[in-house]
Amino acid sequence: MAVASPDPVVVSVNVGRPRTTEWQGREVRSGIWKEPVDGPIEVAGVNLAGDDQADRRVHGGPDKAVYAYSVEDYAWWAESLGRAVAPATFGENLTTAGIDLTASFIGDRWRVGTAVLEISQPRTPCYKLGMRMGDEGFPGRFEAAGRPGAYLRIVEEGVITKGDAIHVDEAAQPAITVGSLVAR
Repeated sequence: MAVASPDPVVVSVNVGRPRTTEWQGREVRSGIWKEPVDGPIEVAGVNLAGDDQADRRVHGGPDKAVYAYSVEDYAWWAESLGRAVAPATFGENLTTAGIDLTASFIGDRWRVGTAVLEISQPRTPCYKLGMRMGDEGFPGRFEAAGRPGAYLRIVEEGVITKGDAIHVDEAAQPAITVGSLVAR
């Protein structure tokens, strides 16, 4: 079961607009830099209000509209890296607590705020995560850790706010877990 706590919750809602930065001698445009925001945020179409992706060929779109990462996985990374890692560092839109995203099923539906989201796939990191972390080898390390977080599609548009409870309706069984789709 993916719910690790009786009260899963949104710890932070994170958004950001694409920006251009220099990486390995070239200019790269990316929306990986997100910041936690206060107040209600509309979830509609393929995005959260105030958020965007730089290259929709490989990021965003209907099956990658919302990216979630957990504080439990951040705690693992803090220990592994030997330093604190704050919410939104990995470019997620929702930082969660109380849900084991790796054990979540593809097709699990989350009722959060007034929106309904559905887990669609794990994240496969690209070089932009390395750019964000200042370490070109970090995407490989992230993938090897087997803590991908989860992409979600928007089933019903609505509003999400920091502190909202996450109610999980598990996918019909048999179903595969996010973690089963990640090479380790």
